[in-house]
Amino acid sequence: MSSTLFTGGVIWTGAGDDSDALLVADGKVCALGARARELAAGLDCDNVDLDGGFLMPSFGDGHAHPLYGGLEAVGPAVRGCGTIDEIVTAVKIYAEEHPDEEWIVGASYDGSLAPGGLFDARWLDAAVPDRPVVLRAWDYHTLWCNTAAIERAGITPDTPDPVLGEIPHRPDGSVLGTLREWGATDLVMSVMPARDEAQRIGALGTAADYYLARGVTWVQDAWVEPADVATYVAAARQGALRMRFNLALYADPRYFDSQIEHFAESRQAVRDADSPLLTAQTVKFFADGVVENETGALLAPYCSGLHSHSGGAERSESGDSHGMRNWEGDSLAAAARRVDELGMQIHIHAIGDAAVRQALDAIEYVAARNGARDRRPVIAHVQLVDAADIGRFAALDVIPNMQPLWAQMDALMTVLTIPRLGADRSDRQYQLQTLNRSGAALAFGSDWPVSSGSPLDGIAVATSRRTPDGQPEGGWTPHEIVPIERALSAYTDAVAYQAFAEPTWGRITPGADADLVWLHHDPRGVPALALPDLPLRATYLRGAAAYTAG
Repeated sequence: MSSTLFTGGVIWTGAGDDSDALLVADGKVCALGARARELAAGLDCDNVDLDGGFLMPSFGDGHAHPLYGGLEAVGPAVRGCGTIDEIVTAVKIYAEEHPDEEWIVGASYDGSLAPGGLFDARWLDAAVPDRPVVLRAWDYHTLWCNTAAIERAGITPDTPDPVLGEIPHRPDGSVLGTLREWGATDLVMSVMPARDEAQRIGALGTAADYYLARGVTWVQDAWVEPADVATYVAAARQGALRMRFNLALYADPRYFDSQIEHFAESRQAVRDADSPLLTAQTVKFFADGVVENETGALLAPYCSGLHSHSGGAERSESGDSHGMRNWEGDSLAAAARRVDELGMQIHIHAIGDAAVRQALDAIEYVAARNGARDRRPVIAHVQLVDAADIGRFAALDVIPNMQPLWAQMDALMTVLTIPRLGADRSDRQYQLQTLNRSGAALAFGSDWPVSSGSPLDGIAVATSRRTPDGQPEGGWTPHEIVPIERALSAYTDAVAYQAFAEPTWGRITPGADADLVWLHHDPRGVPALALPDLPLRATYLRGAAAYTAG
């Protein structure tokens, strides 16, 4: 029996207490404190001196896109570009270095760099005029394409806005080059060549490298299509998975009746891969889009009038936009009920307050029609929630999985979000502490690669509501600041609960797997703005070091 004794630091169990010793045996938590030392005395143990550091349960990410994140490393390096010219230059350099690639595909650019988030194909044409170029925006709801890509997709000035999508035009009626939401982006994605499978499996390794270096050992992949299932299964069979993944199978309102026939098959394919690191127990719905595109579904209209009609957008008699509902009428509730009947978990993207209400209504309907069971439905993002709906999360046992990093007054918020929502409504965004105090089972996620996948980055904002440079002093909407221990638990045992995995990981308790992260200092004593720089010494998966700092 292999065993390790951890001493010499603070061990935060996640259960409301600290210890000074931890014994791990065969990948499991064996004992804590004096009992750990007593048992270790009779064993041939490895000893780890924490050197005054902090050992805690490893983090989980309750909503992210690891395959997409890993693939960002394959194309042009546009993520860190701060201007349009920098993006164009990065694309040009990549194209010159890869003359044999038929399509130049990359992600993910900052949508706030162009007014209204509208990017022109001609800017990319200047870099690559002879091959298609397709870049995903940071939100992964938007594409920026050059003219060659638009032409390959057969999009012309006469192409109407598709269902659940928008094709913006220039004042002269020509196609601009920005495509918004699935109905429009699919026109290009459907004609792009598939990436090599070995490259995709490698991207999962890139994602694991990224996450393990940040203390994360489990992630909810919140958007998985059939080809992605095949990639995960192939990686599992090759022994290429190095952390835990749960797959959320994507439910598309346009094709749901045919999709649902295959959800159970995909789940079984994952089970047949027989990997302890891979599950597929969830189905992902998009109730709406995003505020920055005015496709997030709102109870009251947008106030900016910054862009043209969106395909599927709801408008009042005055022409005001309320955003876009992806599922019309009662169709979301009906689809969620069918997913629940398969015994699968419901996971709904809902940004606007109308979408959050629709998601809650759907879950309430499912519970009423299918009866009581331990279903743990998730509503992700919850950027805006009406006061009348706050208490419904706890009442319906709905997990709000929220992205704390977004709760700050950064450029995205000031340039794109607030002009669309207005000041009063903007101050009701990301009600983390309000939902926490309501009794809701608040859990955290990152939405990586949309934003940083480092839990410490998110916790820094959750506990301060400030930007990295400390603005505003005292925090934006400071009444929504979450205490540090609750923020830590929202990224550990709360995500384990979301994953139906609380007996296995999320707390340091006898019998659980030893999924651990070793930090240089106790984060509870570190100023919030310094948390992102807190060094991480090691990450353990089932007692084995999966990452160690160099």
